[in-house]
Amino acid sequence: MSINPQPRENPYRLAPTVVPCAYRLRIRPDLEAASFEGTVEIDVEVHESVTSIVLNAVELELESAQLSTGGRMVTSGAPELDATYETATFHFDEPVGVGPATISLSFRGVLNDQLRGFYRSTFEDAAGVTHTIATTQLAATDARRAFPCWDDPATKATFQVTMVVRDELAAFANTAEVSSTPLGDGTREVVFAPSMVMSSYLVAFVVGPFEASAVTEVAGTALRVIYPIGKGHLVSWPTEAAVHALEFFSDYFGIAYPGDKIDLIAIPDFAAGAMENLGLVTFRETELLIDPQSASVTELERVALVVNHELAHMWFGDLVTMDWWEGIWLNEAFATFMESICTDHLRPEWQKWVRFNTSREVAFTVDAQHSTRPIEYPVVSPDECMGMFDVLTYIKGCSVLRMLEQYLGATTFRDGIRDYLRRHAYANARTADLWSALEAASGEPVGEIMDTWILQGGFPLVSVDETSFHQTPFSYLSATGESSIGSLWKVPMLLRSLDGGDTLIRLLDTPSADFEVEGAVVVNGGGWGFFRTAYSAPRLRELSSRLGELDALERAVLVSDTWASLLVGHSSFSDLFALAQGLGEFDEPSAWSVIARAFDLAERITDEPGRVALALVVRRLLAVPFERLGWEPAPGESSQARELRAMVIAALGHQGHDQAVIAEALRRFDENSVSGDLADAIVSITMAQGRSGDFETCHRRCQSARTPQEEQRYLFAPAASSERAVVMATLERAFDVVRTQDAPYLIGALMRSHVAGEAVWQRVSERLDEALEKFPQMGIAQMVGGVITFVRSADFASRVRAFHEATPFPVAQQQVVQMLDLMDVHVALASRTRETLAAELVAFANA
Repeated sequence: MSINPQPRENPYRLAPTVVPCAYRLRIRPDLEAASFEGTVEIDVEVHESVTSIVLNAVELELESAQLSTGGRMVTSGAPELDATYETATFHFDEPVGVGPATISLSFRGVLNDQLRGFYRSTFEDAAGVTHTIATTQLAATDARRAFPCWDDPATKATFQVTMVVRDELAAFANTAEVSSTPLGDGTREVVFAPSMVMSSYLVAFVVGPFEASAVTEVAGTALRVIYPIGKGHLVSWPTEAAVHALEFFSDYFGIAYPGDKIDLIAIPDFAAGAMENLGLVTFRETELLIDPQSASVTELERVALVVNHELAHMWFGDLVTMDWWEGIWLNEAFATFMESICTDHLRPEWQKWVRFNTSREVAFTVDAQHSTRPIEYPVVSPDECMGMFDVLTYIKGCSVLRMLEQYLGATTFRDGIRDYLRRHAYANARTADLWSALEAASGEPVGEIMDTWILQGGFPLVSVDETSFHQTPFSYLSATGESSIGSLWKVPMLLRSLDGGDTLIRLLDTPSADFEVEGAVVVNGGGWGFFRTAYSAPRLRELSSRLGELDALERAVLVSDTWASLLVGHSSFSDLFALAQGLGEFDEPSAWSVIARAFDLAERITDEPGRVALALVVRRLLAVPFERLGWEPAPGESSQARELRAMVIAALGHQGHDQAVIAEALRRFDENSVSGDLADAIVSITMAQGRSGDFETCHRRCQSARTPQEEQRYLFAPAASSERAVVMATLERAFDVVRTQDAPYLIGALMRSHVAGEAVWQRVSERLDEALEKFPQMGIAQMVGGVITFVRSADFASRVRAFHEATPFPVAQQQVVQMLDLMDVHVALASRTRETLAAELVAFANA
């Protein structure tokens, strides 16, 4: 049963009295005038006699509609527009009877600069010539900005697109091109094949000066990477990843790719990371185009993950679509889950599920706040839908799916997914439909288990002494009002013995239970459980002394649980650093990333004597891995070693103030020997030295960058500067000249500045109305992400919270509140530890 009102009850959903079957869309963009015009014929089925027809439309100029039905033609008057519900109602003088009909409409619109609907984007080629493109981003509810339609995921139809474009421009849509006919006036008409039945938010069309890679055939499907002119040298890696993904998913799902072709297209200005439009997947350039020779492992993995994520959507989202937006979590969580499985299959040496722990930590942090939310909750309006695109949807959702998969078994889980897709292909489904399919495959009460994870916020802390296990809600702060954290979960656990005992799979579905365990036992065996663990002191000491007997993810989880214990005041920085001493021989960035986060927070909390002591602690803890790894990769070393080397050097250069490391970073920067895994560390260490001319060097290198990743590296470099003036000047550039797709993220990075973060926030608060109007909605919350580092003054943090509560964002305010809550957690930690931290660090450094 849906937790949302049906169309008749929800004023934002259109009544099912008239529903579309097929769209024939003809659109003519004018790139120079930043406008477009078009016509659409929509075959509909009238289920009840009506005298008016209601469609979704906003920011469009509409004329009267013509309706062909039963051999007669009727014409409406001018449409009645409703800005609140974003509808256009066409009234007819006589009733429209039950049966098939065709409605024909003309419309005009503006190619906007808000990166939504049908919008314009510009880029400069290698010769400095500026080019303009027009492209679409119709999710979640912006198809109505491109053409009149039934803009509801449950209202599926076929879409046939025709575009009239200038002769010299390329045009692309969801399906294969059928014909291209010159019109004799410098334009041509490009006709594309009808699509499969799909939702309106998946429609896509793009026009501009693009080039395409050679076609690669994958099981009969034509695959290309499309890019702005001059960037063809950056397509080999995304092509390899996409070929692998199509083959992998076709096998995993047991269903062939449902479209007639697949194009991956890089868009110069794009608010999201990518969008799963059937057959024409749009990407930010950084998420698609890359040079494998100069990229880091992290950058290569990022491109593979995004490609895999979007191609997984071709089945889970496009072929089978959520019934309404409360189900978007399932689309995105499952695509995140599948991107990880597929990447793990593509490059098993990357240990993707171990690396995923770093992302899962972010979800844990948000979900431990009383402002958290259930993964699935009622959604009524489009603005509420936008609030679901956050870490809880993507990362917590993926985490609980991974936990379920491991509990049921990978083969059983896959069989249930295959059954779900077969049953609901070309249609819509709800969360309960997936649980039903998995229950049929496994015989387990999947719905009962998963409702405790999906329909309430938070997660449990599982405490264990001898044989008794207890679960309580884990939270960072006492509730000051109504809490969204749940009370009881059905917790799948794998109890792994280190002393040769049996490995047990148990479901902790009561507040307390006794399980027979002997010796040293890892409660979260394999590390896939979405819960924190609190061991009794003797058990924790034994596990800490036997780190080498844990696997990589179990070690990362143990470190993460200790970090969480520190944040709630049950452990100290010394406890965490003592655990880190046992990690020196392990090339495991996931575990070390938690330690690096602790270094940064400790540096922000403590005073100058404490920072001196912290530098000693950092150099002591990192001496072993740095001596082993050095600056240059060894032949055949793992990707984990390459990533850890960069992490170690960054910490030694920043919190460790290691003069030899700093000098080598400066040398490499000056020689422009900046690429691969060490590039970010070299640039950020250099900017932290505050040398004259480095800001200008970064700007020049950003302007002449050969890859999107290099451009981003130098664009964000000033955030690490030790010069307040550099940070503030970059903030002004973010408002005035930086691409709007990047500006909110750059501002968020500047707000993390050690020397000017609070001043950045103050300036942003003064220009907030301008920012909300200028920057795309998709990334707007990230603009204030730096507030989580405001730990120096509790009074200032209180001012920040008061401002954002009194001035809520029009969308994604829930994400802002989550950031404010994490700020308060860090402020509370600072208040508890500031007076004693310096002494604690001195004692640890001298121990």
